[in-house]
Amino acid sequence: MDNFHFDTQTVHFQKKMDDRNVSKSKPIYQTSAFSFNDLDDMEDFFRGKKEFLYTRYSNPNSEDLGEGVAKLEGAPKGVATSSGMSAILAGILAVVENGDHIIASEDLYGGTYQLLANELRTFGIEVSFVSFEDHTFIKSALKPNTKLIYSESVTNPLLRVENISEIVRLAKANNLVTMIDNTFATPYLLQPYKLGVDLVVHSATKYIGGHSDVTAGVLVGNESLVTKAKAKVINLGSNLSPFESWLACRGLKTLSVRMERQVRNAQALANTLRKNPSINVYYPEAVSEKGNGAIVSIDLGDKIDLHQFFKSLSWIKIVPTLAGVETTVTYPLGTSHRSVPDETRKKLGITKGLVRISLGIEDANDITMAFEKAIEGSTI
Repeated sequence: MDNFHFDTQTVHFQKKMDDRNVSKSKPIYQTSAFSFNDLDDMEDFFRGKKEFLYTRYSNPNSEDLGEGVAKLEGAPKGVATSSGMSAILAGILAVVENGDHIIASEDLYGGTYQLLANELRTFGIEVSFVSFEDHTFIKSALKPNTKLIYSESVTNPLLRVENISEIVRLAKANNLVTMIDNTFATPYLLQPYKLGVDLVVHSATKYIGGHSDVTAGVLVGNESLVTKAKAKVINLGSNLSPFESWLACRGLKTLSVRMERQVRNAQALANTLRKNPSINVYYPEAVSEKGNGAIVSIDLGDKIDLHQFFKSLSWIKIVPTLAGVETTVTYPLGTSHRSVPDETRKKLGITKGLVRISLGIEDANDITMAFEKAIEGSTI
């Protein structure tokens, strides 16, 4: 199956089980552990002759998810984790330790910012946040103990498209590891590992799962580094449960068809909203030949009543997340970037009027009409 096209791989990524009665759908291995015939049989796990011992170590369902996303990214190895944040942490700890230094893009998801700015400092890990729009800032931040460069392929929430090739070139010139969060783009649009990135992380809660019913993370990339990261997942207990792994795998099978519709809907909404001079529209360009993503962010400015806008959204839900099959909105200042320092938010352009829209798979005309009505009904 490795030579199959992307759309086919999204459906046929799971390993066939060597059972006498083979289920068409992969069973859920809802077990905490696996049984053995005798001590020699158990020892075969540690000899590498058996795959599964204890679900915290590995499970057929979580293995499917990690390896499935790895295949779509073109990477040799992947590991599933309990959330996107735990996948980020496992990846980082596979590279850096006490006394090391990370250079990170300043325009990151708020949860990632908090992890890097606060939690990693308790590990004795230093982090410098700089603008990645001009890579001379990255060069200026380099230190003798720098080990990792971290960014997002499409940033949250202002949708800046990262120059991945340039980051990889700079990192290789300085013997550094690169790590990219590819949640917004998904492997449908971008495959950073193929561009030379060492580690690629996903909040599988979002487009990988796709239905807002699972919390999960996936880390893929360099085999040696992912092996180290998997050890962190095991030792920190941040593995993903069999059922949530199964749900995410089920969602992964429709990634291609969902993204195709959601990307098309996002482009249509961005094109329509750009006609309104009162609104500043953030929507990326030149992300991929398949499109530019399924998120549109807008700044309502001072001519639209923010509270009335949210009240006027009719069937569109207000949520603190993204990427389900339903179109939703969130308020970065009050949710994802709430704990980011005011000065940083102002510098990045995360204003009180900023709204992030996650496009679903509904009809584009219905989506557009809902936002046009909400804007019209809340214009001052």
